[in-house]
Amino acid sequence: MDQFTLNLIFVGASFALYIGIAIWARAGSTSEFYAAGRGVHPVTNGMATAADWMSAASFISMAGLIAFTGYDNSTFLMGWTGGYVLLALLLAPYLRKFGKFTVSEFIGDRFYSKTARMVAVICLIVASTTYVIGQMTGVGVAFGRFLEISNTSGLLIGAAVVFAYAVFGGMKGVTYTQVAQYVVLIMAYTIPAIFISLQLTGNPIPALGLFGDHVASGEPLLAKLDQIVRELGFNEYTAHHGDTFNMVLFTLSLMIGTAGLPHVIMRFFTVPRVADARWSAGWALVFIALLYLTAPAVGAMARLNITELMWPGGTDAQAVSVEQIDTDAKYDWMATWQKTGLLDWEDKNGDGFIQYYNDKNAAMQEKAAANGWTGNELTNFNRDILVLANPEIANLPGWVIGLVAAGGLAAALSTAAGLLLAISSAVSHDLIKGQLNPGISEKGELMSARIAMAVAIAVATYLGLNPPGFAAQTVALAFGLAAASIFPALMMGIFTKVNNKGAVAGMIAGLVITLVYIFLHKGWFFIPDTNSFTDADPLLGTIKSTSFGAVGAMINFAVAFTVSKMTAPIPREIEDLVESVRVPKGAAAAAADH
Repeated sequence: MDQFTLNLIFVGASFALYIGIAIWARAGSTSEFYAAGRGVHPVTNGMATAADWMSAASFISMAGLIAFTGYDNSTFLMGWTGGYVLLALLLAPYLRKFGKFTVSEFIGDRFYSKTARMVAVICLIVASTTYVIGQMTGVGVAFGRFLEISNTSGLLIGAAVVFAYAVFGGMKGVTYTQVAQYVVLIMAYTIPAIFISLQLTGNPIPALGLFGDHVASGEPLLAKLDQIVRELGFNEYTAHHGDTFNMVLFTLSLMIGTAGLPHVIMRFFTVPRVADARWSAGWALVFIALLYLTAPAVGAMARLNITELMWPGGTDAQAVSVEQIDTDAKYDWMATWQKTGLLDWEDKNGDGFIQYYNDKNAAMQEKAAANGWTGNELTNFNRDILVLANPEIANLPGWVIGLVAAGGLAAALSTAAGLLLAISSAVSHDLIKGQLNPGISEKGELMSARIAMAVAIAVATYLGLNPPGFAAQTVALAFGLAAASIFPALMMGIFTKVNNKGAVAGMIAGLVITLVYIFLHKGWFFIPDTNSFTDADPLLGTIKSTSFGAVGAMINFAVAFTVSKMTAPIPREIEDLVESVRVPKGAAAAAADH
């Protein structure tokens, strides 16, 4: 059976499962559409949350960025997992205790203001739409490769599939679909990693194999990788080369952005009790750890495999020949990925070989001149293809490649569905029912939610055709927007006495300043060639657009506290409400007895 047929079987079977679950669990009421009827078990919710969380950025893109940068991109791991701890400890149980359907509804009630609710809706839509762009980018990459079509065609097909199961199922359908997607994606991620770890290190546990010895050379794997990339003029894999201040800001931005992401927070509204919200977060961390402990090994081992394929005789011998790429079965993956437009090579000097090296490195430029090379000839290697191409690069069995196809699509589609649900809930529940038409029927509200989701899919698909970066980089921008706008409002809503005017001013300041900073570096509304700066040469010192969310959050807090101090204090009933949410039941009575 050929690889294309195997891919269709795995992807088709998984999609039939997802759509079947969505039909079985179709939402029949607004409670089921927004919060799955608040009847989801903590373990089930933890698994669904993990799938919701481990998006195309985690599954498809993160390991690729780690592979081609090394230690400096470990910030993705540290920021995203650290943020989940913040979410579990500081936000999830309190928001569930408040008992609302959406993040915007909490902000509107806590800050006793329809204006605050509307500003929160805008912040949510901006952050979530940016996030969906990253997911649709991943969907296009995955569909393009495994259906052997262009990236654009793959994106359009993926958008249709998301529409089919997310629009009708609501939170109830999405929850149980995401449980199935988690099982698929974690198997698809770990099984190839186990195969490759055994090949390279003899250890079946990738996280341990990363620190083991390379079987072929007898050297430590990471030492071997450092040696090879140095010889090709690239930065040492295990060393820190970037700006430390920007790295800290980026990690912080990812952490607090994680804790402010509406589509993840919404998952904690689906459990029966407040205690279940904490347990859900704990289980989600366990399920997430299975992938995040494996990702660094996947990145390092893939980088080693790619480099050795491009230099089969070692870096001091000849590079791979054009003839070998065309005739050797080990290189078939290159021709397949070339069809997607995400991989390409060119024999620039006509010597019949494809030299892959860092042509910006001064020492390599001297070596290139001596050898008659005219530049790096692996002209395009999109970072987002690495995990999906990994089993082919390692020459693994066809069924493993088919499984990875299904897993990559599961990761992208599960998060896309959660984000689209957050957007549709904000529009139908917070904007239409909460502001424009409070008397709308339940049937009308459900219809408006589904229409809003369909529009969001169309917008995300259009923007996904020209994303502002790789999937994980685009997602990092969304985290920065959530960090600058939503997270501070939630924290101040639970733990401070900031009033409505302060909250509104803070959210607007944080969102606008962060959005402008991103547009200055990535182009206005992400339109290519409309930027004034780049992340290589940023506006403020060394602060890249992906790191500015932490600065935006500080601005949000500062503006909110300042405005709140200058205006009327919060009403007594709101102060009592905040106290009741934050303090465990019976704590006040116990304190009074001592």
